[in-house]
Amino acid sequence: MHPGVLGGAAVAIVCGVGVAAYALSGGDGGKSDGKTVATGPPTAAEVRTTTRAFLTAWEKGDVAAAAALTDDRKAARAALTAYREEAKVSAVRLKPGKPATRKSPKVPFKAAATISYGGKDKRYAYDSTLSVARRAADGKVLVSWQPSVVHPELRDGDRLVTGAAGVPPIKAVDRDGGPLTAAKYPSLGTVLDGLREKFGKEAGGKAGVELRVVRADAKAAADGKGAKGGKGSKDAAAKKGDAKDTPDKTLLALSPGTPGTLKTTISARTQAAAEKQTAKRKQASVVVVKPSTGEILAVANSNPGGFNTAFQGSLAPGSTMKVITSSMLLEKGLAGVDKKHPCPKYKAYGGWKFQNDNKFQIKGGTFRASFARSCNTAFITQAEKLSNDDLTKQAQDVFGLGRDNWSIGVSSFDGAVPVQSHAQMAASLIGQGGVRMNPLNMASVAATVKSGTFRQPYLVSPEVDDRQLATAPRKMSGKTASALRDLMHYTGVSGTAAKPMAGLGSDSGAKTGSAEVDGQKKPNGWFTAYRGDVAAAAVVQAAGHGGETAGPVVREMLLVGK
Repeated sequence: MHPGVLGGAAVAIVCGVGVAAYALSGGDGGKSDGKTVATGPPTAAEVRTTTRAFLTAWEKGDVAAAAALTDDRKAARAALTAYREEAKVSAVRLKPGKPATRKSPKVPFKAAATISYGGKDKRYAYDSTLSVARRAADGKVLVSWQPSVVHPELRDGDRLVTGAAGVPPIKAVDRDGGPLTAAKYPSLGTVLDGLREKFGKEAGGKAGVELRVVRADAKAAADGKGAKGGKGSKDAAAKKGDAKDTPDKTLLALSPGTPGTLKTTISARTQAAAEKQTAKRKQASVVVVKPSTGEILAVANSNPGGFNTAFQGSLAPGSTMKVITSSMLLEKGLAGVDKKHPCPKYKAYGGWKFQNDNKFQIKGGTFRASFARSCNTAFITQAEKLSNDDLTKQAQDVFGLGRDNWSIGVSSFDGAVPVQSHAQMAASLIGQGGVRMNPLNMASVAATVKSGTFRQPYLVSPEVDDRQLATAPRKMSGKTASALRDLMHYTGVSGTAAKPMAGLGSDSGAKTGSAEVDGQKKPNGWFTAYRGDVAAAAVVQAAGHGGETAGPVVREMLLVGK
């Protein structure tokens, strides 16, 4: 867009819009009764006109004019001013694209900017999108202001800044010394940003001059919809001290600096397999860990540039939670692997009526049969014998969950098993209610069962920065650990996990899960399993039962495992 030509054209067009809007308002002879304004979605012509006028003003550096064409003049003016002053953009060319549909209010555009700092100029091109809407109060068609209009990476409170980077870059390598890049492993993009923020100074590099996104103070981020199991229940991710929820991001290096080398626990082969499996699916996330050490071998998400559900997600885990619940029932003597255990069609508790998938029941069955078929009511029948905080203590004290003290190397959510009463407590036993987990947490659960001891997962050895890894106050008894491995192996041979676990051998076990979510036609599918010294967990949201959806993802991880 050339400002000398389109600037004047835009003025003429804007005037035309004013006349059109005035006519829609019922004006006659230059006067309006002020009672009727234009309504309805903007026309294709209005979208095109407003977009071009806004981009032209922004391109020319006329911040006031550009901001006046948005529905948040103050915020837009501040952001566009900072674009020039903090990001050091000395010139920019903006070219609008075509909306997805003729009447679409969303318009993509291309930006070609020149960044000038310390006597150096460097070009930077990127794509962004803006939306146009009609303001109800007066019918004006304006750009709907969002920070992402300036740059797609920006969220509320974020800034674009050019200057000396506060943290040196890193050259991250896998467990065998091979380079890890976001280009080769897309799901590691935000992870690598987080590792740089946490370990950049320890890695021994030298900072350069960069254009980067400086994130606002991290806040809890929402992930998903409220899960069934309680009024007002939410899925919210938690910030950890390792790093911000979303770390600062380098967009352009004017002077790249010298990276320091940082060794991670990632297995290149396992990471490649994880990337392949999640890329095939929508909303899939997976984590692989090494039970004997806690080392994280792989992490991947279907949307690699988005929210890191694998590490930071906070979702109801469904029946995979029964692994933790079973450990508690076994320890309390409320269940035994081959003891008779009730599994009725229905069981009421706390005013709620619980049932099994397809309302099945097992007559005269054992706890082994109930676990393998994932019988909900088998666990609900024991609720009246439990205290409100029993499950919370079991998760925290044995599995290291919900203590908010993991330090894996980047931001993570460490699970939540809140103390609840009545129906909510019963729902938590089967992974609904207020219980929240992610694939990292559930991979750790399978790893704890396999090894018999909780070992906090981590991406970078604690020797790098002398940090203390989290520990659990106690370990389960050898008898309980053996019983859990027996139950999970049987589930992988003759239960709901049989198909994904077929042929994986005697040293393996699994648990399936499906978590109902308000507003979803299909549940979130969960699967957690171990094989030898590899444990993995996956969730595929809004896809159906875990054995059919998340199971194949985990199977591939166990086959590739190292």
